[in-house]
Amino acid sequence: MNYRAVIVSDLHLGTKDSKAKEFIEFLEKHPTDLLILNGDIVDGWALNRGTKWKKQHTNAISKILKVSNKTKVIWIRGNHDEFLAEFIGMHFGNIEIREDYVISNHYVFHGDVIDVFITKYKWLAKIGSVGYDFALWLNRWYNRYRVWRGLPYQSISREIKAGVKAATSYINDFEIAAIKMASKHGCQGVICGHIHQPADLMINGARYLNSGDWVENRTAILLDYQDKFTIFKL
Repeated sequence: MNYRAVIVSDLHLGTKDSKAKEFIEFLEKHPTDLLILNGDIVDGWALNRGTKWKKQHTNAISKILKVSNKTKVIWIRGNHDEFLAEFIGMHFGNIEIREDYVISNHYVFHGDVIDVFITKYKWLAKIGSVGYDFALWLNRWYNRYRVWRGLPYQSISREIKAGVKAATSYINDFEIAAIKMASKHGCQGVICGHIHQPADLMINGARYLNSGDWVENRTAILLDYQDKFTIFKL
């Protein structure tokens, strides 16, 4: 099946937990006429902290470039790939760098612009990013132990986030703020990334979609030619 659009976000290339290999396989199995990279594709924050760029990360970028030979690619700036800000509006072959985009009456943006920690307390957000990296490191070792015991994968970091009341409240506030952003731009729905929580919800009569991430969830949003959005999960 050929899709009208495929929307992905939060690949975080440059980090150990980026599922670059699975992302490449996903692109190969889901041909599309439009690929929207909705922010945080490359993790500039992690690279500045000294994480290592691996071959699989290069392979993912190479795959995106290969896709762009025949497919239009919209790359929307995220907070972790904020280095793209100076290239907003520019085209590199078939790749266009954008701040936002509209498709099928849905406003597409990464989501960091409605995150108070990013807009007002960036230093605090970067500390939080280090904490999240530690949770993912703990997650890796815990699941190696589970594999040794013959047990299925279990995400510690995801369960911590789901169980913290403040995090739940933050996500709810984020969703409502995203819907308001869509309304400001004359759209009836919104598509975000940023918070790594895949979702398809109706909020106050408007549709909220979140593409999740390729760190823990391995999710994306697919749009077919009947104008139907669906959440893909590997």
